[in-house]
Parts: sequence; C-alpha cells; structure tokens
Amino acid sequence: MRQSGILLHITSLPSKGGIGTLGKDAYEFVDFLVESGMSVWQVLPVSPTGFGDSPYQSVSSFAGNPLLIDFELLEKDGLTPPDFKWLGEVSDPEMVDYGVVVPQKDALLRKVYAYSGKRLKNEIAAFRKEQTWVEDYALFSAIKQHFGLISWMEWPDQAIRHREEAAMKHYQELLEDEVNYYIFIQYLFYRQWFSLKTYANGKGIDIFGDMPIYCAEDSADVWCAPEMFQLNKNLKPTRVSGCPPDAFSTDGQRWGNPLYNWRNMQKTNFAWWIERLKGMGELYDIIRIDHFIGFANYYSIPAKEKTARIGKWIPAPGRQLFKQVKEQLPNLRVVAEDLGVMSQRVYNLLHYCGYPGMKIMMFGFYGDPASEFYPQNFPQNCVVYTGTHDNETLVGFLKQQSEKQINLMKKLLKVETAKQIPDAMLDAGLMSRANMCIYPMQDILELDNSARMNTPSTIGGRNWRWRMLSGAANKKQAARLLKKNILSGRTIR
Repeated sequence: MRQSGILLHITSLPSKGGIGTLGKDAYEFVDFLVESGMSVWQVLPVSPTGFGDSPYQSVSSFAGNPLLIDFELLEKDGLTPPDFKWLGEVSDPEMVDYGVVVPQKDALLRKVYAYSGKRLKNEIAAFRKEQTWVEDYALFSAIKQHFGLISWMEWPDQAIRHREEAAMKHYQELLEDEVNYYIFIQYLFYRQWFSLKTYANGKGIDIFGDMPIYCAEDSADVWCAPEMFQLNKNLKPTRVSGCPPDAFSTDGQRWGNPLYNWRNMQKTNFAWWIERLKGMGELYDIIRIDHFIGFANYYSIPAKEKTARIGKWIPAPGRQLFKQVKEQLPNLRVVAEDLGVMSQRVYNLLHYCGYPGMKIMMFGFYGDPASEFYPQNFPQNCVVYTGTHDNETLVGFLKQQSEKQINLMKKLLKVETAKQIPDAMLDAGLMSRANMCIYPMQDILELDNSARMNTPSTIGGRNWRWRMLSGAANKKQAARLLKKNILSGRTIR
C-alpha cells in the first residue's frame, strides 16, 4: 500500500497554554490528514523531555510526557477543581517557552491530582496493574524530586542508588504521595493518548512514533537495570555513545548515553529489548528506530573523554536481537533510521530484518545520477522525507545553496524558478516508487529555518520549540495535498 503522511510533533500543535497537547488541536490535525488524503501522522518521542528539552534524552522509555496532557479535556471529564485557572497567554505563539510552561503545567497538574486523585482510585489501580513499569518510574521521579532533581548517579544515599531492598521500602513509604502523583499523571497521559490514537485509527490514520536507540544516563531505565549497561561498580558509565569525527565535525559527536552491555542482554534472549519494543508497539502503529546502525555496530567512546575523537567501532548482535523480535513480536512495524556511516554489516542487518530505511530528498540533488537519495533511484521498501527534524527546513536549505546548485535542481525537477522547487520536491517524492512519503509540516508550509525543529550537537536556542500557527493546517492546504495524493495513488479514500 502506498502511503503518505506528515511529521509534526505534538508539542508543535497550536494548543492553549503555550505548548501543543493531546486535545482539540490534535483531533483537528487528524481530520486535516484525512482531508489531505494522507494516512500517517509521524511524531517525535512522546516521553518526558530531558536535558535541553530534548525528547531524545528522556527519564523513561515508557512514560508519557505530562506537558502533552490537555486541560480542556480534563475539564470536560470533570477532573479539574471548580476554581481551576488556565495557563497564562504566551508571548510568542510560534515558540514553546519551556521555562514558563514546565512549572506552570506541573503546578496545575498537582491541583488536578489533589482534586481527582482519590476519585479515580479504581481506574488508577487498574492502570498500575497493567503498566508494570510505572511503579519504578514513579519512585525514581519522586526520589529525584526529593534530592533536588540531581542525577540519580549523584544521589547522596548510596543504598537507593543501588536499589537495596531496605532503601527501596524506605523511600516508597517516605514519598508515597509523590509516587502516587507521578502515577496519576501517567494515567492521565495514557488515557488521553489512547483516546487520540483510537480516534486516528478509526479515521484510517496510523500513528508513526519515534524510539531513540539509547537511554539517557539520568533515567529510570538505567537505574532499574544497571546490569544492561556498561557501568562500573559505582554505577558510572565506562563507555558512552556518539559518532566519530567527519567532514562536518572535527571532534565528532559525543552523545554521552551509556552503552548497552550486549553480553548480559544476550543471556536473557534480549528480554529487556523485547519488553521495550512491545511497549512502543502498543503506543504506536509504526516505530522508527533512531540510529538503527547501532544494532549492527556502535561507536564506543571512553566515558572520560570530552569529545568523540577517541573511540572505536564495535560489532553489536543485531541479527540475534531481531531474530527474537521477529519470533516474539511478529506484527511489529518498524522503520530503520539508517542514516550515517553505513558499513556492509549494517546493509546485511537491514536485509535480514527487511525493514524499510530512510531516504532524505535534500541530499539527492548534487549531480550524482546514482545517488540513493535521488527520487528516481528510490526502492519500494523505503520511507521518503524532504528532511527530518534534525535537518534544515527545505526553504532554509535552498537559501544556502549556490546558483549552480539551484539551477541543477530546477533542471532535475523540471521547474522554471527556485520558488517552485519546494512544491516540486513534494511531487517528486510522492510520484516515486517508495511505499511511504513523510513530509515535515514546515516543508508543506514552506517555512524557513526559523521553524527548524533541531540543530544536532547544539543545546538550547530554538531547538524543540517550534509551533505551528493556528489555522495553518487549513482546507486550502488539505485540498492541495489531496490533489497530490490522488495523482500519486497514495490516498486510500
């Protein structure tokens, strides 16, 4: 089946309160996709944001981001107190101000908890039984709050760092109400998430989610299963993730995530990974695994190094892992983010798994007729993008190109002016053989780099903050996209 869709993170929706939520605007965006003849909505990780507000550095692989909880839905469900007051108006509707949103949202959620926590006792008890990860996550979050939000590796109580039984019992009793609060907000997130997913699926829309390959060092994942990571006896990483120096970075990229202890994972038939992928398969209809290359071979950097200059590539047991995935989770739909340093080992793993890889169109117009990123060369089994959340917007990219490059693109795309290139790029992808095309909403709206979602290897600034203006996903845009999808045979309606 030929599909198309849009990449737009939940936080980028124009919801009330300064950040996109799982409320009215999310449902309206599903309707927009339907009207556009599309069948896929891709989002970034919906887990709690971590260092630098990044959804790729989360405190949990399973938890949902409480910032996405919609208060209007809570009001309609009678879960807010009578004196409940909304978040203040935002100064810039095109940007998320996390410094304002995070404390305000937490304060309001605590009011909702005080009012409705006990009233939902039975529902929350069932949720706790169903989502077995939530107990450890909530305890981790409560202890982290208790110790002033410092990394768990720096908690002053060594016994709880090592999860000693007496210490676990002590903090569960000491922080019982705080633990219950974190479970409560996870219940609210999951309630709203699956309501939206059910609505989308009922309209023929697949939710396409993103899963980072690595876990954040300061996460419940690492605290709960330290034996699955390369840590020393003091529970500190010995080697960390990244990628080596290249033409774009003389120092390479030191991501800093603790690397997996693949030997220990193999001993359990990869039970840790099976559980994680099972959870992602419940949240999403399709999963994009970020940095899929790391399952074939991974770049290992000594933790003491400040850059990625010193490191080495080490083989990973990807084939053994995905043999278990195929046997235990046979219906899992996976897309492999296969961008970066591709070795024969990576190609072999992709071939074994059969997962579609990714093709980035803005990489394909440099004069090489054999480029894998040129539309005429796309295979069926791939997902096409103009760019990803880590790239410039298409308009921003074009502004950086030379006149010679622009002329080449005009020739290849058969257009007369540079302004026609973005629209022609959409058509080229849709008309290709690729089974799926996903376009960032910024490229559909033809926005410049002020709407860029993320610049890799940078922290702060405009990263993860862009929001779509209210009314941008309108009937005119839907009609334009519907025509393209009909002509390319991608609409199922």
